[in-house]
Amino acid sequence: MTIVSSSQNQGETVKNYKSSYFGLPALDVSVAFPQATPASIFPPCASDYYQFDDLLNPEEQALRRKVREVMENDIAPIMTKYWEKAEFPFHVIPKLGSLGIGGSTIKGYGCPGLSITGSAIAAAEVARVDASCSTFILVHSCLGMLTIGLCGSEEQKQRYLPSLAQLHTVACWGLTEPGIGSDASSLKTTATKVSRGWVLDGQKRWIGNSTFADVLVIFARNTNTNQINGFIVKKDAPGLRVTKIENKIGLRIVQNGDILLKNVFVPDEDRLPGVNSFQDTSKVLAVSRVMVAWQPIGISMGVYDACHRYLKERKQFGVPLAAFQLNQEKLVRMLGNVQAMLLIGWRLCKLYEKGKMTPGHASLGKAWITLRARETVSLGRELLGGNGILSDFLVGKAFCDLEPIYTYEGTYDINSLVTGREITGIASFKPAELSKRSRL
Repeated sequence: MTIVSSSQNQGETVKNYKSSYFGLPALDVSVAFPQATPASIFPPCASDYYQFDDLLNPEEQALRRKVREVMENDIAPIMTKYWEKAEFPFHVIPKLGSLGIGGSTIKGYGCPGLSITGSAIAAAEVARVDASCSTFILVHSCLGMLTIGLCGSEEQKQRYLPSLAQLHTVACWGLTEPGIGSDASSLKTTATKVSRGWVLDGQKRWIGNSTFADVLVIFARNTNTNQINGFIVKKDAPGLRVTKIENKIGLRIVQNGDILLKNVFVPDEDRLPGVNSFQDTSKVLAVSRVMVAWQPIGISMGVYDACHRYLKERKQFGVPLAAFQLNQEKLVRMLGNVQAMLLIGWRLCKLYEKGKMTPGHASLGKAWITLRARETVSLGRELLGGNGILSDFLVGKAFCDLEPIYTYEGTYDINSLVTGREITGIASFKPAELSKRSRL
């Protein structure tokens, strides 16, 4: 055994211990102790059992193939490394930009003008390989860019969208606050009118992309009207400070931040004219909630694909794990979930495209799909046994990544109650009002 002198620091001690043990060089565990193919070599898609691809038009099918190829070839080999470090792989932004999905459903201004089905398929294909990359794109495109596209002036669209569409610049979306989550309409950040602009004061929390975003879409309460307004804040604005949220167990690649706004001046030309109440955010959330519902679909597809390959490669008792009845039952249950989730997501898109989608439809889709996805990734974790807790085989990482998605864009409970309100006509998620009514 190599003896390390006490004068060396702890880092050197660990390094030397790893590099030489009983005179032998350090081993590559994946080579020395083969288990199965890691997710850095992504498994082929085995999850489209009911041939869902037939429901897509040729353009949507081509987009699906394009996104899948880039994600499998360029993102899969590096995702575990960056997930473990909780760092963002900035060098892949040009590659993600080349997919042509920035701005998704927005038409013109360099944006692709995708159908919502095409945008959803792209979101699922990104999430199938890496949920963090999917969240990065959705925050940038379906929240930040879409708010400018739907609520911005013509001059704002011309100025901001072309660069954002190419991912030459990055956007984030600031609604949630430290004390305001599900009750988002009660936000406390203020916007005070001054000469030639506005002054913003307050805090935002959990804002994805915010630590490096060039453009921050911020919602604040107008101190004159008491209504919610929207603003475009530049990353170098005086009084703006963003701090990364550390120690997350899921979506570790996503850079969520705490935003502090202290006397931040926003010129009149960066006030979003189409945001004059909280209801105006619903136009954006209607689209983003559909997109978020497709993230767990993609995650579940990837987990199923990984488990399908793993069970055929990994052997116990002299046969592949796929030979055991219990494992087959779990795999089939996962597959059934994926098929049902795909069809619910597809129908949600079609309702939106026909102008028939209601808030209850979107909320039920997001709530139910994330619930089924939770079951699916849990089954996958069981199937992989001890390897199910390793990010190397995707399932452990996906297990963790799904948890924040289960919560954001409306928790399972809140989305269930939105649908409950729609089908009963009774709003049950404002206890103070309900208590007041009961006393009358």
